[in-house]
Amino acid sequence: MVFLYAFLIGGLICGIGQLIQDIFKLTPGHITGLFVVFGVLLDSFHLYDKLIDVAEAGALLPITSFGHSLVHSALEAAKADGWLGISGGIFSMTANGIVWAIVLSVIFGLIFKPKG
Repeated sequence: MVFLYAFLIGGLICGIGQLIQDIFKLTPGHITGLFVVFGVLLDSFHLYDKLIDVAEAGALLPITSFGHSLVHSALEAAKADGWLGISGGIFSMTANGIVWAIVLSVIFGLIFKPKG
């Protein structure tokens, strides 16, 4: 049942993104930024953790999970170090993914020679 929920919730998130892109003629970059903000908003109202409990990977793989992770790491740093810890701790949960995205982008860019 977990796989079905992951498929349905992950597909719903992607389907919403596709609808927004088609209806409002937004670029994929706009959709990405919008979904990160949606993840932040859902986590601010303590809804994203409930979504993760139900859908697991279906909620953890879309870009909305990045916004969720940013809020969690910022709040943990604020609890530990006060308001000054937010700026240093905001990327603590997401730094590994950011680094790998950059490294793999450079490697694939060198291998496949993208048209620019």
